[in-house]
Amino acid sequence: QKIISSYSGRLSKLFGKSTGGTRTLKVIFNDFPGGAEGFELMLRFCYNNGRVDINPSNLSLLYSAAKFMEIPNLLEQTEKSLQQIGYWTWSELLVTLKQCQDLSNSSSIVEKCMDSLIGRMALSSESSPCPSTSSQDSSGTVRVSCDSRSTESLKTCFVRGTWWFEEISGLSLSFIEMLIKAMASKKFDHGTISKFLFYYQKSKCYSTSGDEKVKTIEVVIDLLHILDWSSIPCKSLFGLLRVALSLNVSKCSRKKVENMIGSQLDQATLDNLLIPSPHGANSLYDVNLVLRFLKSFLQGGIYSIRLKKVASLMDMYIAEVAPDPSLKPSKFLALAMALPDSARDSYNEMYRAIDMYLEVNFSVVVKVAAEVLGL
Repeated sequence: QKIISSYSGRLSKLFGKSTGGTRTLKVIFNDFPGGAEGFELMLRFCYNNGRVDINPSNLSLLYSAAKFMEIPNLLEQTEKSLQQIGYWTWSELLVTLKQCQDLSNSSSIVEKCMDSLIGRMALSSESSPCPSTSSQDSSGTVRVSCDSRSTESLKTCFVRGTWWFEEISGLSLSFIEMLIKAMASKKFDHGTISKFLFYYQKSKCYSTSGDEKVKTIEVVIDLLHILDWSSIPCKSLFGLLRVALSLNVSKCSRKKVENMIGSQLDQATLDNLLIPSPHGANSLYDVNLVLRFLKSFLQGGIYSIRLKKVASLMDMYIAEVAPDPSLKPSKFLALAMALPDSARDSYNEMYRAIDMYLEVNFSVVVKVAAEVLGL
């Protein structure tokens, strides 16, 4: 009691409140950071005259224990050791970061580890042959410099800008979210970030349950949404949308994906647009979804070249859905009139689509016209 309380401010306060010199005071910490391992490390420090070997594998546990037990000397030693983070290997950074996932009071270590990881990933995207330390300037942009302590395998991997995808995927979803937001704020290449997010989403969908899949998809969508949308492959967004629709993610998440797709609809193909209607709908294809794509595209500003590409795409789409006997006249008309007149140099393809629609749906059109005219 005397030994530990001489270092720990928290225990000193508890024992100081105890009355009766011979009575044993029992203290239970159900939420001790790092559990038994963290407690044992703290005891080693106290029973070794305030000395302990601090390294990347135990720094986060010792730091959290020091904060929890209010041990200023140990906290000072861990903070001093953390200043050497630039000399840690990539593996040591990951080990420390993964330990922090289970510790609630290690935010400063998490931030420093993530900064160092981002610096090394930034260097690898530049195809530098050597590992790095990281720092940042006043604008928050990552600056990197080389050191000689990382492993030879890391040097080999640096020729590929995506070598870190698999290793980073081992972090928890909340840490992935923190890391990606930090990368985006430090002007890390958005194209590389988006590639990682699609890689992460696919890898997690194979190994998680239904609820976890939905959460993962929604977080990935939120993170993609903060990037430069033009850096995200349109084809990948359509793949993500199909997964989102099959998992019934939130309406807000689906809308974000739809807006990202709509912003670059001129990059889509006909196959991309041929998405089956939701269960219970009569029509073969989800026309309402395509109409929402068009709305998002037009809200982003009209550029003649892009607009004409979308018009050509829509002509092909309308021709594809026209033979559907379940397609309502109002929906066909909405598709035909969605784009401004300036989008097309010729209406030949539209006329052909109208002919096909009338061949299949003539009786329906007549019925609608009769109702409108009151006949």
